[in-house]
Amino acid sequence: MATIRKRGTKWQVQVRRKGQSSASRSFNSKGDARAWGRQMETLADKGNLDEVHQKTGKLTVKDLLVRYRDEVSAQKRGHDREVHVINALLREDFSRQQINEVSPSVFAAYRDRRLKEVQGTSIRRYLGIIQHAFDVAAQEWGWPIRENPIRSIRKPSTGNSRNRRLLPGEEGRVIDECRGCQNSWIVPCVRLALETAMRRSEILRMVWGDVDWEKRTLHIPETKNGHPRTIPLTEEAMNLLKRLPHSMNGRVIPISATCLRMAWDRALRRAGIKDLRFHDLRHEAITRFVERGLSVQEVALISGHRDYRMLARYTHLRPEDVGRKLTQHLPYVQKADKD
Repeated sequence: MATIRKRGTKWQVQVRRKGQSSASRSFNSKGDARAWGRQMETLADKGNLDEVHQKTGKLTVKDLLVRYRDEVSAQKRGHDREVHVINALLREDFSRQQINEVSPSVFAAYRDRRLKEVQGTSIRRYLGIIQHAFDVAAQEWGWPIRENPIRSIRKPSTGNSRNRRLLPGEEGRVIDECRGCQNSWIVPCVRLALETAMRRSEILRMVWGDVDWEKRTLHIPETKNGHPRTIPLTEEAMNLLKRLPHSMNGRVIPISATCLRMAWDRALRRAGIKDLRFHDLRHEAITRFVERGLSVQEVALISGHRDYRMLARYTHLRPEDVGRKLTQHLPYVQKADKD
């Protein structure tokens, strides 16, 4: 029978059988510990515990991430992005190490190196994928992994959220370079992002049947948070859609995410623009809606944010813009003082 005991804030379970290797693991909840213990007991009763140990000892982080990518990531909405991240992780040196031999210090070194190149939020996402892969392997696949190395290391802070906005002249430069692309769909993608605040995945999943020409709205059935939304379309967005040709498959923008990403990167290089991501266009659009006087509730209707506090990190007002508003209202304030 599995032995379960409390060790600090963790629940440790150990399964032993005479003549077989023991299996042990720690969990955050007693229920998870019991479930894993029963799984290992079943293997032990069949005499398969040593076989699983032997097989697991030969498995690498690459084996873990490949199976996770193909079985778990593939079932997620917007899986293309996670698959891209995992494929990059597979090129790291740690992917060749065995899953029960790779140490937390290896991932801590990876964290520190990558923090010099990308934001802390991105590193947290990468480490989160690896951590979840270890958890799934231990809890669902029956791999007797001794520990999850990611749980032992510090995760980067997300306090400094990204607030990149378009600088004066950048919008025209990037669109001019996009016009030079062989793919004529890139410019509409950029303009739709700025007019609707849609995510890249939402733009690429648009179909003509989602456009209501009479109500001047667009229905977005598949979103990042799983809640469909219908957004109003600006005059510019309506005119842009009317000018687009209709593809045979019904998609408004019939290109892949990879095609868009490569064309976007090339356009930025030719324009000499650094540190601008396609997702920053969503930030820009949301902030422009605020600057045009829309309320937080109205902006949330368009952006799809259900938590207004999350919306606040997208609304990066420039001090000079606020100053101009104050100046515009100053005569009214002075008049009120005189009265």
